[in-house]
Amino acid sequence: MEKSQLLRNLPKIDELLKEPIVNNELNSTMRTIVVEALRETIDKYREFILSNNIEEYSKEDILKSFLELLEQRNSSRFRKVINAAGVIIHTNLGRSLLAKKALDNVVNVVDNYNNLEYDLKKGQRGSRYSHVEELIKKVTGAEAAMVVNNNAAAVMLVLNTLCKDKEAIVSRGQLVEIGGSFRIPDVMNFSGAKLVEIGTTNRTHLYDYDNNINENTGVLLKVHTSNFKILGFTEDVSLEELVQLGGEKKIPVVEDIGSGTLIDFSKYGFTHEPTVQESIKKGVDVVTFSGDKMLGGPQAGIVIGKKEYIDKMKRNQLTRALRIDKMTLAALEGTLKYYLDEREAIENIPTLHMILSQKSEHKKRAQKLKKKLQGRVKNFKFTLQEDYSMVGGGSMPTEKIQTYVIKAESNKFSPQELEKRLRENKIPVIIRISNNEVILDVRTIFDKDFDVIADAFGLLD
Repeated sequence: MEKSQLLRNLPKIDELLKEPIVNNELNSTMRTIVVEALRETIDKYREFILSNNIEEYSKEDILKSFLELLEQRNSSRFRKVINAAGVIIHTNLGRSLLAKKALDNVVNVVDNYNNLEYDLKKGQRGSRYSHVEELIKKVTGAEAAMVVNNNAAAVMLVLNTLCKDKEAIVSRGQLVEIGGSFRIPDVMNFSGAKLVEIGTTNRTHLYDYDNNINENTGVLLKVHTSNFKILGFTEDVSLEELVQLGGEKKIPVVEDIGSGTLIDFSKYGFTHEPTVQESIKKGVDVVTFSGDKMLGGPQAGIVIGKKEYIDKMKRNQLTRALRIDKMTLAALEGTLKYYLDEREAIENIPTLHMILSQKSEHKKRAQKLKKKLQGRVKNFKFTLQEDYSMVGGGSMPTEKIQTYVIKAESNKFSPQELEKRLRENKIPVIIRISNNEVILDVRTIFDKDFDVIADAFGLLD
């Protein structure tokens, strides 16, 4: 059919609005959205015709395209994805998953009015921080605590409160870059603190701190380099030494411990990672850490330490701009309650359970997934093999967690093309490619998603 005729045959919007399929959509979708989707569909077909990408079409084809476009418009931009990459705290995929108590708390809070800033005993305005402060103190051993919206905000608030227009002394080897190209020096500068770098990248001594202390020194800052390791000819100042120096000079010691580890992973065969409780026991004045990394909760920046300093931060006007909402508080409370019993935390907090669950458990699960895949897919080869998962989120970078994975091979698709097709599945499946092989790591896959993965491969068979 000629191009001019194809253009003339394109239906009018008013005509399509009379179609039963479109009328059915009008019952559940705003008319404005339906009309816009129809217009965009017609425009798309017009472009196809003008660019010679189509030689014929039917009204049914147009209506089918309309329905696909409308489904995209009506669906949330936030989508469930299946993490088959084996990175437990995957920053791009939302970091830590919430535990059951955390989810229940959130639903209860958002589905009802609540006492966010209301003291039920006194019948007057209260503090939103009171809901979690006692719990944080009990878990960490700190004198006082407060919470802001992320750890970068926590560091900025601490420095703005204790060190604005003053100097913050920090080792050059600890000036790390965190996620999204945010750098500790930039956060410090924005807080109003003046950065004083001491030592070298690999070696810093106590005298480096001592020699740079003056009447304008506000804090001694230590940043835990949780997302990388410097090995070899190195020297660092211990927390004990720094705390002693800070006490002698009457200068607060602040530690950004980053990942917020609350249990000693060395008990379970991992390399020791400094815990929040250890920092408090060693006398650090203020400690900051994340809520959605090793702690396994929602995004939050937790500030704990000496009451005199925390109280100053609560009075800082910047706190209002950085405060967290009712949903985050509810999720954080639900997560922290598990830490009252370490066994409960490991069993019920998804991040901890994924890290510490046994390899043998995942072998059985991998065998189950492989069986499902082989039962539904004929043109792929699936192989069970041992491999390693990663903690992720800039935490414990040198740790490899033994696990079982499924290797998927296809004569039809290259590993890169298969990765793309799975990523574009209705429920995206995010895999990893290692040594030019497609890997499905069951440590980060839930059993409930085995059928979804098998169906995704089935569509490609």
